[in-house]
Amino acid sequence: MTSRSLQSVVKRSLVGVVLAGLGGATAAAQPSAPLSVPPPGPAALAAVPILRDAGLEQKPNSQLPLDAPFVDEYGKDVRLGDYFGKRPVILVLSYYECPMLCTQVLNGIAGSLEALPFVSGRDFDVLAVSFDPGETPAMALAKRETYLKRQGTDATSASAKGVHFLTGRESSIEALTSAVGFKYKYDPSIDEYAHPALITILTPDGRVSRYLFGIEYGPRDLRLALVEAGDRKIGSVVDQVLLFCYHYDPERGAYGLAITNMVRLGGIMTVAGLGTFILVNLRRDRRQDSAVNPTATGTR
Repeated sequence: MTSRSLQSVVKRSLVGVVLAGLGGATAAAQPSAPLSVPPPGPAALAAVPILRDAGLEQKPNSQLPLDAPFVDEYGKDVRLGDYFGKRPVILVLSYYECPMLCTQVLNGIAGSLEALPFVSGRDFDVLAVSFDPGETPAMALAKRETYLKRQGTDATSASAKGVHFLTGRESSIEALTSAVGFKYKYDPSIDEYAHPALITILTPDGRVSRYLFGIEYGPRDLRLALVEAGDRKIGSVVDQVLLFCYHYDPERGAYGLAITNMVRLGGIMTVAGLGTFILVNLRRDRRQDSAVNPTATGTR
């Protein structure tokens, strides 16, 4: 065999090896069966059905059912009217085993009150009522102790006497929440309630004076609301940005709107801030142009 023939054989062999390798790689890259593609889930912005039954129907001047029976944190039978008559009341509708916003609402009240000269039991009362009929006075007492500790209030002090945590039967709870316009919904699949985050400021005679939304309340807003309620003044219906307390369920796409609404609010504030910035700069540029142009043209 000549050297030229030998080179030809070697080249053909190398080409065959390369082609075989490419074919093997291609075959290895191909799956033995079609890939399984899961069906698309619900859209990220899809409404959570349960939240249709949770929210707030504002009812300024609505009278609370003062005869409704409840049980206080010590297991004593009380009436709702026992906490009215002298001072305005901050009403917190929540449930004590809430894993999300209810504690934040109570912390928000405690934080705002730190900046005020008002004292619970003297200038106002805090009245927390569980809308879960299955909760017990022991749960109410434990939650009250946590709140007082967060507020830095001794449980035996006079101001602690103005802080009350109640439980009640379903009929009493429904009468109270209906009067306030507070809507909530129980989801048995995750053992949680969907509900809005807010507090209601009540007059000494038990009428709805004003709502404050969210989990943080400006000290000035809270002070004015208490003063107005103490004077038996009734606020008007206001635009509401509700936070909803509800657990995130990635499988069903039932995300918690607490985060979503906060993001939306942040986006609105950002857009508003940018718009204000652009408007201010445009006006400033126009003023500068009007000051420069007469000089540049030789006229004045």
